[in-house]
Amino acid sequence: MLRLFELKLPLDHAPDDLPRTAAAAMRIPLADITSWEIRRTAVDARKKSEILLVYTLDLAVRHEDRLLKKKHGRRLTPAPDESYRPATPGSIPLPHPPIIVGSGPAGLFAGLILGRAGYRPVILERGRAVEDRCLDLERFWSQGFLDPESNAQFGEGGAGTFSDGKLTTRIHDPRCRKVLEELAAAGAPADILTSAKPHIGSDRLRIIVRSLRETIIGLGGEVRFSSRVSGLKLAAGQLQGVEINGTEVRECRTAVLAIGHSARDTFAMLHQAGLEMLAKPFAIGLRIEHPQAWVDQTQFGSFAGHPRLGAADYKLAVHADTGRYAYTFCMCPGGEVIAAATEPEGLVTNGMSLAARAGVNANSALLVDVGPADFPVPHPLAGFDFRREWEKRAFQSGGGNFTAPAQLLDDFFRIRPSQQFGSVLPTYRPGTRATDLDDCLPDYVSRTIRAAFPVFARQLPGFDRPDAVLTGVETRSSCPVRLIRNGDFQSSIGGIYPAGEGSGYAGGIVSAAVDGIRAAEAIITNFSPP
Repeated sequence: MLRLFELKLPLDHAPDDLPRTAAAAMRIPLADITSWEIRRTAVDARKKSEILLVYTLDLAVRHEDRLLKKKHGRRLTPAPDESYRPATPGSIPLPHPPIIVGSGPAGLFAGLILGRAGYRPVILERGRAVEDRCLDLERFWSQGFLDPESNAQFGEGGAGTFSDGKLTTRIHDPRCRKVLEELAAAGAPADILTSAKPHIGSDRLRIIVRSLRETIIGLGGEVRFSSRVSGLKLAAGQLQGVEINGTEVRECRTAVLAIGHSARDTFAMLHQAGLEMLAKPFAIGLRIEHPQAWVDQTQFGSFAGHPRLGAADYKLAVHADTGRYAYTFCMCPGGEVIAAATEPEGLVTNGMSLAARAGVNANSALLVDVGPADFPVPHPLAGFDFRREWEKRAFQSGGGNFTAPAQLLDDFFRIRPSQQFGSVLPTYRPGTRATDLDDCLPDYVSRTIRAAFPVFARQLPGFDRPDAVLTGVETRSSCPVRLIRNGDFQSSIGGIYPAGEGSGYAGGIVSAAVDGIRAAEAIITNFSPP
């Protein structure tokens, strides 16, 4: 097979145009192409008058060797073998099945890999099954009743289940393809395998997460909900078992820690047990909402609404003159701002889109980097205390009962409380309160966001429209801690394998899932199945 890059066609091209254009690009007769498939599809919207689809194709052609000798530059190469190669089991006997703590992307994919290799993993999830979790969240969003163990952060599927289901990643690991293939096999749309910006949508993710769980159980694994790991049993610096819910002890010699970025109590337990960790930078800020129709028009011009384009997105970033980095994050086209708190009297926002991305508003986080120098004390867990402080202030600023503080962008610039909203109405439930967001952000974060807007407005004209709505606060973009691990993925406590967002080495669904796969491979490489 050959791989042909940068094949550009207009939006309304016919399917037959692809092989015909590929043959012309390679300067061969169309009949020499014996088969072909789309490997990647992207959109080139740099010229609003001529938006193009850009394809990468894998092709089987006659006289392949002869064709490669012609001068095509880097545009034509042999297609790489991207198939997943399972790890070879080691020889050390493993007396008990591996434990996986958490059922987010890292935990589920660690479970899949271990299950397929015959290790019968046991997943312990402090939250509830995704179908029950959905009911708990709807109750929270509609009535303001928070379940600290079943919410937008805790429960089957992890935080990513209630997001846009974006599958873009900046890592270049061959396991990324494996993640996409497993998601497609579990019910995700097939186009995630070819789209340059694949996404699933929160509504589809809930179904896929359940399918992954059923696959793990079918492979001999076990999945337990409402099972919080409350302690570790150690001997000579080696894991011997885990304590569950403060009462039960389950013996194990290996455990994948896939605990996500929000389980402060679990990180505190690990720190007390002696697991080495460091405070790390993360980011905090606000959510901003614009009309999705405006984003579509700005990005696609007269092509806005074309069925091959879908809802438009954006990505903005700047090093502001305050000396800090400001950027948009987790942009959700046609989505809503959601309540994502885990603690009483602490308010957290996030963004979520369904598969259709058909909502009236677009939203994105506006974040500013913070780091250990900003934290109150030099302690590994100080980042948790730092973000908790601003979540409490947001809760108070919103008036209690998880009503969120919100402000018109024009009023934010003018540093005055908002009285009412304009044409853009906030989507956050259970409701918002028009106020002054400076009350729930560090001064340097507010100043950096204000300093960033002139650049953002040049990158995306109209981004600074006065009626845009800001809602606070966004604090859970990544984990404020990094769990130290060595070359074979183990922590300072032997047998513990930190993985995913909670390890501090990954961020987003795909990179967390890849990290979970790598942790599973490390266990397989060392041990034989129990």
